[in-house]
Amino acid sequence: MARADADDRRFDTPKGIRRSPSFRGSGDSDRFGRFTEWVARGMGTPGFLLALSVFAIGWMVWNTVAPEDLRFDSIAIGFTALTLVLSLQASYAAPLILLAQNRQDDRDRVQIEQDRQRAERNLADTEYLAREVVALRLAMRDLASKEFIRSELRAILDELDRRDDEESEHAAR
Repeated sequence: MARADADDRRFDTPKGIRRSPSFRGSGDSDRFGRFTEWVARGMGTPGFLLALSVFAIGWMVWNTVAPEDLRFDSIAIGFTALTLVLSLQASYAAPLILLAQNRQDDRDRVQIEQDRQRAERNLADTEYLAREVVALRLAMRDLASKEFIRSELRAILDELDRRDDEESEHAAR
């Protein structure tokens, strides 16, 4: 049960893909999801399009130029087998691509939520620091500045000098 709780807290696995412990096999439980992403990444490359084009052209050339007994798809009926093969490929490609997109959407949602939480924490920290800076500025206004202290010391020295002058005049009389 502890493992199921730990898996529920993982953010790198989309929420809809997490499985209960009863469905876990001995292998990796997310293998099919990674496979769909691999297929989607592969189908979106120029290499895949080039390979598929070479395959289709090769198929048509073989079934047009090869000896009659080695041909397996007839040009007379419009390369029906090639059409079926390409239709089968397309019928599997679309759902696999959609599954991969759904997984990416789930990961994006988790990432957006983490970014939102991080932004909230940053905002709270910034507001706290701003309040602290304001409090320090207010406290600094209550503190005496260098000039104020110097003027007060000068006033005290002047007062002491005046007293000394008065006492020396009193002593001289």
